[in-house]
Amino acid sequence: MAAYSKFLTARHSAIAGAAAACALFCLLSKRRGAAQHGKRSGKQALQNNEQKEGKKERAMVDRVFIARICRILKIMVPRTLCKETGYLLLIAVMLVVRTYCDIWMIQNGTVIESAIIGRSRKDFKKYLFNFIAAMPAISLVNNFLKYGLNELKLCFRVRLTRYLYEEYLKTYTYYKMGNLDNRIANPDQLLTQDVEKFCNSVVDLYSNLSKPFLDIVLYIFKLTSAIGAQGPASMMAYLIISGFFLTRLRRPIGKMTIIEQKYEGEYRYVNSRLITNSEEIAFYNGNLREKQTIHKTFRKLVEHLHNFILFRFSMGFIDTIIAKYLATVVGYLVVSRPFLNLSDPRHQNSTHAELLEDYYQSGRMLLRMSQALGRIVLAGREMTRLAGFTARITELMQVLKDLNSGKYQRTMISQEKDGDKKQPLSLIPGSGEIINSDNLIKFDHVPLVTPNGDVLIEDLNFEVRSGANVLICGPNGCGKSSLFRVLGELWPLFGGRLTKPVRGKLFYVPQRPYMTLGTLRDQVIYPDTLEDQKKKGISDQVLKEYLDNVQLGPILEREGGWDSVQDWMDVLSGGEKQRMAMARLFYHKPQFAILDECTSAVSVDVEGYIYSHCRKVGITLFTVSHRKSLWKHHDFYLHMDGRGNYEFKKITEDTVEFGS
Repeated sequence: MAAYSKFLTARHSAIAGAAAACALFCLLSKRRGAAQHGKRSGKQALQNNEQKEGKKERAMVDRVFIARICRILKIMVPRTLCKETGYLLLIAVMLVVRTYCDIWMIQNGTVIESAIIGRSRKDFKKYLFNFIAAMPAISLVNNFLKYGLNELKLCFRVRLTRYLYEEYLKTYTYYKMGNLDNRIANPDQLLTQDVEKFCNSVVDLYSNLSKPFLDIVLYIFKLTSAIGAQGPASMMAYLIISGFFLTRLRRPIGKMTIIEQKYEGEYRYVNSRLITNSEEIAFYNGNLREKQTIHKTFRKLVEHLHNFILFRFSMGFIDTIIAKYLATVVGYLVVSRPFLNLSDPRHQNSTHAELLEDYYQSGRMLLRMSQALGRIVLAGREMTRLAGFTARITELMQVLKDLNSGKYQRTMISQEKDGDKKQPLSLIPGSGEIINSDNLIKFDHVPLVTPNGDVLIEDLNFEVRSGANVLICGPNGCGKSSLFRVLGELWPLFGGRLTKPVRGKLFYVPQRPYMTLGTLRDQVIYPDTLEDQKKKGISDQVLKEYLDNVQLGPILEREGGWDSVQDWMDVLSGGEKQRMAMARLFYHKPQFAILDECTSAVSVDVEGYIYSHCRKVGITLFTVSHRKSLWKHHDFYLHMDGRGNYEFKKITEDTVEFGS
């Protein structure tokens, strides 16, 4: 080290600093060039997305941020007297106690050092014993503070998560967010990781701001009596000036945080897609294509993280100089004034030991005060990052509110087409009327329109009463599934009047039935619980009869009884899942049931028994199927040709049956 120390002169240090600044400038230029190249190469793919994201990516520490954070805090701290308030109070008390502990340790440490320098064995033992005796109490205060912070983070997360899921799982909001509204691409990312990061950031900011502010107040009080009011005032002036300057420089952090979380969500989504569709991808030998997709998404994330890291590096360079080293310089200038001023009356009669003790005590207090000022300045960086999380959580809350009130935003394809085809409809989502009535389904001048405005049928009119089964047929894309989505109130009405039973009296059985997490009993009674089954007075023996009706009786013994828990999506075959869905239909006994190719993996004889049993128990069926064998179980047919035309007629002996 001695060999290198001769180079550490002021002149060489200045040269080294200039070289470091040049290196930093070159690195920034290189990364900026790479970023511009990446933007140009991906401009066409991302242009529309960036325009869509443009309005919601405002994330700065301003009035909007304050309004947003206050709105969320009302959810996380709903009442004056609640558990969260208790933890906030505990943290505040522990912060005050910890600050007083810091002051006591400074004073006691100064006395110990003074005793060592003065060679006073008695004072040394006395104050060292005081320090040892105080260690358990100080340690308890520190750990109480950590306990309060961790519990408050958890409480905030529980409150916010419950609120968001109450809104997200209200009626069909979870469906509408992914299928009707295109403002939020990855709600799972927002509901899990972003909520956790937001809560952690809020609590950390509360601690990182309140403790330094408290330190500043107490140290100003102590230092004013020691070195006068001018010193602390100078430090406060420095805080205000440097704080405004750094806050201005940190503005991009909020927007970069939003983009980071958005890219993280996209990367997580493509990975979950691979897991969900692994079988289909394996049949297509699509591993190389999926690898390209994942790598492309990951590269986009990594490129942004590189830029973010570089920005934080450059900001950290400036932060450290302004908030740490310059603050220390200001502290030295302030604390030295009464000692270097020989005419100062405070130290005219002081001994060397008294000067040393006073300097150590005042200097350490001022050092702690400058460190507190630096923490406040640096807390602005975390506040800007918090603004990014706050913007995302607020946007999620706004979208949930809109969807629950029947509003959604989506690109309307039909309205963007060229004017070669006149659009006779004014596409206003939710402009139709829904009337709840038992034993009747009636479409009265209802346009069949997709959420993005694509008109499938301009004017749909037909009526079905209980007991009259309807077979729905037509080519792919003609609107069969769209009809059911409108009937199930998943899609909004764009006009007309729809008469139908309430949701609980209309049941949907898809081609690929959903198997829930839980027991074998749960698969039959879903979405009911065991308590709901008991309230309905349906015994397990009746459930066994439902399984026997669809020839699934042996599965009860094979899987180990009603309380057996398995991954039923994998355990049951395709045909068994379809028959389980029919047993679920028999359990619920709705007025109307929609069967969407739900017996495609079931033999013809079992299929015939299922349809006969549905008619016997009074379940009216809307069936989508291409099997000719099913025509005899229906009374009407609805045929859609895929070009906007349809016909609804009664099935007679002269009706031409089509299908396979």
